[in-house]
Amino acid sequence: MHDDSAPDGPVGFLLGLIEDEDAARVRRRIGRPQPAAPQATPGWKSLGAPRAHSSWWTQTPVPSSVLLWVLQEDDPELNALVWRHVSADDAMRRAIVHGIPHGPGRTHAVDVAEPLSRNDEPPVPRAFSLFGLVGALRAATAMKPARQAASMVLGTPGWQAVAGADAERPLPGYTRWALSVRPDCPPELRARFGSHARFTHRLRQSGVIDGPARYATEWRPADRVLRVLSLGRTLFPTRLGEAEDALRPLVRDRLGGREDAWAVLAQLVGNYHGTVPELVVMAGAIA
Repeated sequence: MHDDSAPDGPVGFLLGLIEDEDAARVRRRIGRPQPAAPQATPGWKSLGAPRAHSSWWTQTPVPSSVLLWVLQEDDPELNALVWRHVSADDAMRRAIVHGIPHGPGRTHAVDVAEPLSRNDEPPVPRAFSLFGLVGALRAATAMKPARQAASMVLGTPGWQAVAGADAERPLPGYTRWALSVRPDCPPELRARFGSHARFTHRLRQSGVIDGPARYATEWRPADRVLRVLSLGRTLFPTRLGEAEDALRPLVRDRLGGREDAWAVLAQLVGNYHGTVPELVVMAGAIA
């Protein structure tokens, strides 16, 4: 497959989903540079193109689940990028300076990249200091204190404590919602908090996504989604394949090696407000 280790934006990401020979020919036709050779040592600092995009990345709002996929790499450098991200919240920053692992099955603490340290931890809510974790969660009678208390839930032990407390006696509504919209809330616990259509819609509005495939196919605008995905090989390589697999059949079917279709897509993508699949279908139809 076409391995674009130094991403060249939305069009480059989609070109990585077709055959190498077709991609090279299309790049020549539409004036796109050929991709750089894969780096021997992947990582944000070792890749010039991703590093050049770091300002765009940290200042561009993204759904909270996207930041979770980055945290799941358990990489100190990537964690530092999440820390600086405009969409990061107290719960994420607290987990980073505590070295909480996010990857499935991982238990070892993650190093904290300099200059971050435990001294940078967001302020601890007063209710937590007075009542402890469960007491603070139960004491929340409004959304702000509920979010503050929810930010103190750290790693598997924290979520186990939450599940046990809720099973013993249901937590307050504000607290349940504040916990539900954390992207790292265990799915079985979130299902206990709510599962009806309105609840699911509100989760989506809060940026909680059921995997990269849904982000790639249902989120908008297409240009922003594709720019995020174009950095995915460095930011969240473990999860990127889910997005690629979801888009590959459509891209190959509607665009394939058709140079005219790719030229249309390159013209449309910057101002297109729909989803990526809608963009690909439109480009293929116009061509």
